[in-house]
Amino acid sequence: MNHSIATAEKAIQDHYPPKFAHCFGCGPANPHGLKLKSYLRGDHTEARFTPDSRYSGGVPDNVYGGMIASLLDCHGTASAATFAYRDRGRVMGDGGPVIRFVTASLRIDFRRPTPLDTELLITGALTSIESPKAFVSLALHADGEECARGEMCTIEIKS
Repeated sequence: MNHSIATAEKAIQDHYPPKFAHCFGCGPANPHGLKLKSYLRGDHTEARFTPDSRYSGGVPDNVYGGMIASLLDCHGTASAATFAYRDRGRVMGDGGPVIRFVTASLRIDFRRPTPLDTELLITGALTSIESPKAFVSLALHADGEECARGEMCTIEIKS
């Protein structure tokens, strides 16, 4: 069975039906949003984003914490959905009921300042699935250095 959920050609978020495509952080249908794109890479997920000066924090040339939280939040819920599809032997876009998650809790440890104008790598790994919850470990790196780490509990919503 093919467990590839999203490929380089189609991000996890590109599988979202219109009802779920309006998120500011990752919704492909939000014309003003960030349009974060997440991909399944083996046993983990990845997204990349380059924040510009609009996302400056209180320390010059660094990203503000709310932006980091937003990136981890959006990537984490996309990751949870992807891992749930895989856990159920399904693939996104298979015509079955849509699987979506929302954030129940997100804990973030800010490890070091996150630079602006640098490509950030956001990763996610499944910790466990205990229906209706999925737990995801998250990390955000810049230039190979871990800037933030998060733990997320998500809840499956009925579509």
